[in-house]
Amino acid sequence: MKNASLILNVVLTIAVAVLYYLHFKDRQPETTAVTKPAQAKGKEIVYVNVDSLLTKYEYFKDTQKVLESKRFQLENDLASKGRNLQNKVAFFQQRAATMTQEQGRATEASLQKEQQDILAFRERAAQNLAAEEQAKNKQLYDQIYDYLNKVNAQNKYQFVLGYTKGGGILFANPDADQTKTILDGLNKEYKDKQAQPKK
Repeated sequence: MKNASLILNVVLTIAVAVLYYLHFKDRQPETTAVTKPAQAKGKEIVYVNVDSLLTKYEYFKDTQKVLESKRFQLENDLASKGRNLQNKVAFFQQRAATMTQEQGRATEASLQKEQQDILAFRERAAQNLAAEEQAKNKQLYDQIYDYLNKVNAQNKYQFVLGYTKGGGILFANPDADQTKTILDGLNKEYKDKQAQPKK
C-alpha cells in the first residue's frame, strides 16, 4: 500500500510536469524591443549661470544703479518730510497752551492730514518704484531672450537653461556652460547701443 502511494505520487508528479511542459512549450517568450531614444542631431542643450549673468551684464548693473538711486532719493524725501512734520508737531506742542481750543483743533487736524499725505506719498512712490523695477526686469529678460533668439538663428541649441545654485537643475556639466560667450555678446550689444546717438 505504501509502494502504491509512492508510485501514485511519482506518476502524478510526472503528469503535472508533462502538462506544464505541454502547456508552455508553444508559447514563445515575449520580447520587448528596447529602442534607444532618438538623439537630437546637431542640437545642444546648454546653460547660462544666471547669477553670473546678472552680476556681470552691464545693462543689469546700470539699471540697478538707477533704481538704487531712486530708492535712496525716495528715502531722503520721506525722511525730510518726516523731520518737517516732527518739527511742526514739536512747535504745536510748545504753543498749544497759548492757542484757543479752535486753533488747537485746526492745527491738529492740519498735522494729521499732513501725516496722511506723507503716508499716501510713500505708498504711491513705492508702487511706482516697484512698477518701474518690474518693467526694467521685463526689459532685461526680453533683451536676453532676443539676443539668444538671434544667436540661435542657425538652430544650434535645443535649450538654453538658466542655472542657479540651489535651483531646479541639480547638476550642470561645465562643458555645457555658455555663460561667458552669451555674456560677452550681450555686453557688446549693450555697449554698441549705448554708443549710438540718442534720438
